[in-house]
Amino acid sequence: MSSLITTVRSKFLEAIRSVKPPGKWKILVVDEHSQKLLGSVLKQFDILEENVTLIESITNYRDPQPEFEALYLLMPTSQNVERIIKDFSGARQYAAAHLFFIDGLEEGLFNRVASSAAEPYLKTVQDLFVNFWASEAQTFSMQAPELFFGTYSPPRSDSQFKAARDRLEEELRFSAKIIANVCITLNEFPFIRYYMPPNHPPLGALKPHASTRPPPPPEASGRWRTNLARGAEARAYESVEGDFATKILAFFVQNILDEHKKANPDFSVQKPSEPVRPRGTLFITDRAMDMVAPFLHEFTYQAMANDLLPIEDGTKYTYKFQSSVGAFEDKTATLTDADSVWTEVRHMHMREAIDKLMADFNKFLTENAVFKGEGAASLNDMKEMLASLPQYQEQREKFSLHLNMAQECMGIFERDKLPLVATIEQDCATGVTAEGKNPKNLVQDMVPLLDSREVVNTNKVRIVALYIMFREGVPDEDRRRLYQHARLSIPEQEAVNALVHMGVRISRGPGDRDTKKKSKQKTSDEEYELSRYKPFIKTVLEDHVAEKLDKALFPYVKDAPGPPAASLRSAPVQTSSLRSQKPQWLSKTGRPTDVRQRLLVFIAGGMTYSEIREAYQLSSSLNKDIYIGSTHTITPRQFISDLQVLELGGVGSKAIPNGLREGRGARSFQEFYDERYFTRDAPPPARPAPAAAPPRQERRPAARPSPAESYASSNVSMTPSAVEEKKKKKGLFRF
Repeated sequence: MSSLITTVRSKFLEAIRSVKPPGKWKILVVDEHSQKLLGSVLKQFDILEENVTLIESITNYRDPQPEFEALYLLMPTSQNVERIIKDFSGARQYAAAHLFFIDGLEEGLFNRVASSAAEPYLKTVQDLFVNFWASEAQTFSMQAPELFFGTYSPPRSDSQFKAARDRLEEELRFSAKIIANVCITLNEFPFIRYYMPPNHPPLGALKPHASTRPPPPPEASGRWRTNLARGAEARAYESVEGDFATKILAFFVQNILDEHKKANPDFSVQKPSEPVRPRGTLFITDRAMDMVAPFLHEFTYQAMANDLLPIEDGTKYTYKFQSSVGAFEDKTATLTDADSVWTEVRHMHMREAIDKLMADFNKFLTENAVFKGEGAASLNDMKEMLASLPQYQEQREKFSLHLNMAQECMGIFERDKLPLVATIEQDCATGVTAEGKNPKNLVQDMVPLLDSREVVNTNKVRIVALYIMFREGVPDEDRRRLYQHARLSIPEQEAVNALVHMGVRISRGPGDRDTKKKSKQKTSDEEYELSRYKPFIKTVLEDHVAEKLDKALFPYVKDAPGPPAASLRSAPVQTSSLRSQKPQWLSKTGRPTDVRQRLLVFIAGGMTYSEIREAYQLSSSLNKDIYIGSTHTITPRQFISDLQVLELGGVGSKAIPNGLREGRGARSFQEFYDERYFTRDAPPPARPAPAAAPPRQERRPAARPSPAESYASSNVSMTPSAVEEKKKKKGLFRF
C-alpha cells in the first residue's frame, strides 16, 4: 500500500523538480508552516540536490536576486499573497515566480495576485493539497489538540452559545479542509459515512436528569442541538434544527470534494493501464464514540511506551546511552518509520516485542564472527554486550534505544502494580472477567487499589472513570466515596465529572435503567488477559466490510455503494489471530499483490495508539488499505489533563493555556484561516552605527548562513559550485 509519508514526499519533490529555469539554479521561498511540513518528509540535502541554491524564509529580510527564478512554497493566506505582490512591486526580488500553495488557494486571492504587479512574472500557480502531517505510513494528523476544547467545552454562559457555535463551525470547516487534503493527495473520492448516535447511542447517552450541570434553559433547546459546543447536555436536548458535529464535518468534506471534482474532472480517475481500485470509504467519527479506549492501559510496544515513558510528541525520547568505554550520556532518539526496528515491533505485545528484540540481537551476534558464546539470554545480558560493540555504532544505538525503552516500561509495570490495575480496567471495559463471567466483585477488588498509596492517582482516575462507564453512572454519594477512597484532588475529580460533556452518564438515581445492553466480548486462548478490550473502531470497520454496519448509526452523506462486482469483492474477513500472520504487503517481485480498496478514518477530538494499531492490523486481516487520522494523537495522561480543564474552556491546558478565544463576530473563513497561519515579518537587519571607514583591504563581505543550519530561523544558501561539491562528498543535512 502507498505510504502517506512517501506520497507527500513525492508531491514536494515533483513540485520542486517541475521548476526548470534557463540558468538551472533556483531559489526556494518558504513560510514557517510550509517549511515544517517540508522538513517532516525531506532532508535539507534532498532539496539542495534539486538545483536549489538558496532556501529563504518569506518573513525574513531577503537580498534581491533578480538573476534567479524563485519557487514559492507557501500557505495560501492573504498575508503571503501580499508578500508575493510586494516582491515584484518596484524593484524585482527575483527574475520570475513559480507559486506552489500547500493548500487550496481561495478564488479571491487568486484574482488578487493575478491582477497585481506580480502577474507578468508568474510562470506557475498550483495547489498541492498537502496541508496535513503524515506522521506514519498509515497515520495522519492535524496536530491541533486545541480543537478538542472547541468541540466539547460547554459555553460558560447562555450568552456565549452563538459565539461558541460560530467558533466551532470555523474549526469544523478547517478540519474538513485538512481531511479533503488527504483524500486529494491519495487521489481518492470516497463514499462518506459519519457517526450519528441515535437517541440512545450504543456507548451511552446522557439523559436530562443525569447531568451534573443544570439543564439548559427552555429557550435554548429549540436552537441548540449537538455536541457543537454544548457537549453531552446538547445531545439530551436535541431538536430538528441542528446536527451533530460529526454530521456537519462529513457534509463539509463532501462539499469540498464535490467542488474539487468539478474543477478537476480527472480527480480520482484511474489510468487505463492501472488495475481497477474499488472506490474507498471515509468514516467521520469523534472521540465520544469510544470513551473506553483513552483510559485503558495498553501493553503493545508503541502504546505502552507512549503511555508510561516521557516521549515527546510520540517521536522524541531521551535515554541513557552507554558508550564503549562504559560512560553514560544522554541521547535523544527519534521514533519514526525510518527506524526499522521500531516499525517491526511497535504493534507487538510487549512480551513479544522483547522476544523479537532478543532474537534479532542474537542473530546479529551470530552473523558477526567476532563474537563468541551462547548469545544474550536476557535484557541485562544484551545491555552488557552492547557496551562492547563500538564498531557497530548504528545497530548498537538501535538495540540500546529499544532495550532502554523496554526495560523502563517493564520497571513501571511492576512498580505501579499495573497487572492488578489493568485487570480491573479490562473487566470494566469488556463487562466480563478473563474467564468470561460477570465481574461481581469489582468493588471489592477495586477499593484496595484506590486506597493504596503505591498506585499513582492518574491510574486511580482511570479506574474510577472506567467503573462509572461500566455501571452507566453511579449515585452521587457512591461517586463521592470513590473519590474519597482514591484521595483524588479537585482537578482529578473534575476530570471524571467532565465525562458528562463527552456523552457519558456519570450519575444515576435508584429508578434509572440502563440505556444500553452491555456487550460481552468474545475471548480466546490466544489473547492476553490484560489486552481483551478492542477499540470500537475495529467493530465499525469489520462490520462495514461485512456489510453489517448499521446505516442508522453510520449513515452515508450522499450516495452509498451498490453491490460489489464479483471480481472486486473483498477477501473474506480472517478470524485467526493476527499474531501468527505476517503482513503480505509485497509479493516476491517487490510489487503490490493487488490494488486494494481504501478505508479512511478520521476521529475528531483525538485518536489513541490502540486505534492506530488496529488500522495497521485490520489492513492485513480485512485486505484493505486503511489510513487513520485525527485532530491529534492522545495518551491517557494527556487526555485526563485535558478533561480537568474541559469545563474551563481549556484554560491552563498545554494546547491553549489561555483557553478558547472569544467570539470574533461574523467573518469569512479566509479571515479565520489567515489568523491561524499568521506570521510576523522579521525586522530588517540592524544597521551598524556610522564609523570611520576601515582601510579598503580590511573590508570583508558578510558571511552567508551555513548550509547545515536549519532554515527554521534563518535562510539557508549554497552556491551552485558548493552544491556540486556537496554532491561529490555525499554529505547529509537535516532540517
